Amino acid sequence: MKKRKVLMITSYPPRECGIGTFSQDLITALKNGFGETLEVEVAALENAGGLKRDYPPEVKYRIHARELDSFLQTADALNERTDIGIVCIQHEFGLYGGEYGSHLVAFLLRLNIPVCCVFHTVLPHPDEKRLKLVQALENLSEKLIVLTQRSSDILQGDYATEAEKIAVIPHGTHIVLWKKKQELKEKYGYKDKRVLSTFGLLSENKNIEVALKALPQVLKQFPDTVYLILGKTHPEVVKKEGEMYRQQLEVLVKELGISDSVVFVNEYLPLAVLLEYLTLSDAYIFSSKDPHQAVSGTFAYAMSCGCPVVSTPISHSKECLDPETGILLNEFDNPEEISLALIDLLSQPMKAVK
Repeated sequence: MKKRKVLMITSYPPRECGIGTFSQDLITALKNGFGETLEVEVAALENAGGLKRDYPPEVKYRIHARELDSFLQTADALNERTDIGIVCIQHEFGLYGGEYGSHLVAFLLRLNIPVCCVFHTVLPHPDEKRLKLVQALENLSEKLIVLTQRSSDILQGDYATEAEKIAVIPHGTHIVLWKKKQELKEKYGYKDKRVLSTFGLLSENKNIEVALKALPQVLKQFPDTVYLILGKTHPEVVKKEGEMYRQQLEVLVKELGISDSVVFVNEYLPLAVLLEYLTLSDAYIFSSKDPHQAVSGTFAYAMSCGCPVVSTPISHSKECLDPETGILLNEFDNPEEISLALIDLLSQPMKAVK
């Protein structure tokens, strides 16, 4: 009897995408947990034609997300196999071609294999087209998986999804053996500094300008503070507008007179290096301005490293943060509130892991 495999449809490294990183981490965890008893293959979503990415061996298919035929051809190829037990969809509206990602519905209608769909974003108050699309995905899936209870509530309240159809599986984290901050600070050249950090693929939604505006007040009390902005600009943003957002942030840093206290690390950092940066941080700033953002991998990474988090009130942070792990902000665009929260954290060094 042949083994039953899982086929995951997702963006995937080396494509620089948060969901791709999430998917690779998930597959690695499954391999570590189940070994050879559970094999996972990947159909990687491509965002442009003519790309020649060097994918790892688990990637068996490539789907050109803007081309409906590419979805249908992949469905046909999968239908011919007898060793795939389930197809797992990592869903974000922008990943799939067609209006609101409607190519995915056509794919599922063609597919003859059971499906589960992981929703990374669940938007409240949908218009009629989004409502019908999500309901179609529900009807074509065995199970809908969400990462927060709030997302489950929205599916039930705004999309009329039955509770039995939904499974809440919280966003995972890396297992990190916390090291002494001072050793890592010395390694990266931040000895005797109070380190704040933010990471992720840069875009306006990160709202980093609000964190920068909060910094002068922090520096008045703690002049030895340095703020690390870790990460490249999001590739999709670069396509549309180049490095405009990063340049705007650099101009703002100069205008605020904080150039000596802000470091842009313009790299897509290897995982081991990223986790060390987060471990050496005295506080992590999560400043997303999107109230409908369900989850954040960057937020989860910071929590896994024992780094106190100052966060805007998205669902993920509401469900995870408490006074022992950080400070939940009340607003999305308030530099003064961020300043007060950071000063509070930096005034209580025992909150940080030593």
